Amino acid sequence: MRLAHASAVSVVGVHGHPVRIEAALLSGLPRFQIVGLPDAALSESKERVRAAFYAAGIAFPDSRVTVNLSPADTPKSGTGFDLAIAAAILAAVAGRRLDPDVYYLGELGLDGTVRPVRGVLPAALGARDETARMLVVPCGCAAEASLVDIDVREVWHLSQIAEELGLECGTAPEPARPTLRKAGPTRTIPDLADVYGQEEAKFALEVAAAGGHHMLMTGSPGVGKSMLAARMPGILPPLAHEHAVEVAAIASALGDFDGTLSTVAPFTAPHHTASATALVGGGPVPRPGAASRAHRGVLFLDELPEFSSRALQGLRQPMESGTVEIHRARMSLSFPARFQLVGAANPCACGNLLEGPGRCTCSVRQRRDYYRKIGGPIFDRIDISVVMRRLRRCELAASAAAEATATVAGRVREARERQNRRYGAEAWSRNADVPAAILRRATTVPSRIDRMLDAEMNRGNLTMRGTDKILKVAWTIADLAGEDAPGADAFHQALVFRSATGVRA
Repeated sequence: MRLAHASAVSVVGVHGHPVRIEAALLSGLPRFQIVGLPDAALSESKERVRAAFYAAGIAFPDSRVTVNLSPADTPKSGTGFDLAIAAAILAAVAGRRLDPDVYYLGELGLDGTVRPVRGVLPAALGARDETARMLVVPCGCAAEASLVDIDVREVWHLSQIAEELGLECGTAPEPARPTLRKAGPTRTIPDLADVYGQEEAKFALEVAAAGGHHMLMTGSPGVGKSMLAARMPGILPPLAHEHAVEVAAIASALGDFDGTLSTVAPFTAPHHTASATALVGGGPVPRPGAASRAHRGVLFLDELPEFSSRALQGLRQPMESGTVEIHRARMSLSFPARFQLVGAANPCACGNLLEGPGRCTCSVRQRRDYYRKIGGPIFDRIDISVVMRRLRRCELAASAAAEATATVAGRVREARERQNRRYGAEAWSRNADVPAAILRRATTVPSRIDRMLDAEMNRGNLTMRGTDKILKVAWTIADLAGEDAPGADAFHQALVFRSATGVRA
């Protein structure tokens, strides 16, 4: 028996896990078998590897070939193991030992070429965490893998690996120009200066961006809810490098990464017909959903009451924990999902409740049922709620020139810097992330506000979670004002933001 090993990475969800490829050449009738929990695409690797050997002028072993993917209980899927399997077989044929700290990633074509695969970035992160010395990737993937602090080498044909091991093979052809994934349209963030009026909603948006708070805008159709939401990424601070890599790794695992690392916060706006799996993640082979696509950015849910109740309730945990936990009989996965929820809703099913007496055609029960799918637990997790009313033409004409995005972004950045200096911990870079117990110890609540909070809690209008969120929003308002601690005005504004959902009644 001749045995050789190679190292590979299995991308499970958005995380890379090391896999040891063992190739054994055994006596007996010729047969090629792959064991170790491969999926259908990986099982078909046998035919791709055989054809690639033939195309590269390499004699495939005339013996029983068994390839084991270890550990066997780690899920393995996709075509990215082709290159590592071929390298292990070549090493067994040559009687050579491959460096276990060199990891291989790539799909083999029937002509022996090494083709790009999705998930290069999370694979590189997983290899780095295992102290890998080098990652061998297909031609055109080096830039993506190099976003991680690891040595990267590109290969474009199986003959290159065979030559290094001293095997007879055909000459490797010249590398073809890599077929890059087509980049999506250039992302342009509209300017806040385009939005006239709605000063209260603009201030609420600024507070939400400064503190990382979840937000709900309620108003008649056409008042500007979607316009404001689309401008939020422009006022959020640029992503730190490590956070930008996290966002890129999710896109890479989904096959959507175009190779360009962006520091602009992501903005994801799924349609209201999205299923729970599409919104939160999951599926037969669990994949991230819209909540993870919005990691470190904004998850905008337009027409919030139109989403299915099951989909919305799935957001409860990630809205607070920043992760999505997927549990299956054979695996448990965790997807990052530290997003800011920005919701937009009409005041009722017909949308005319705020348009004046007699305009709404909904009954009281219909108004209540319209919001029932959202549910109290989701409302309780929303920090800021604002009601937007339609402007008249005279109000639009009298509106002063609106502030530009850059001006508001500067104030948000200064408020974030105050929070970073105050907490001094990466996990608490925003007021929304700080444990409420710490804020309660550090905050003196004015006696009048304290009595108001007690009265609201005694009436059942305010939960303990709601009280904590008022505290966090008050701190953010103080940070925007440059104050060392929230005063009565900041608490009063936070209470207004908390109670502005009365249109549901």
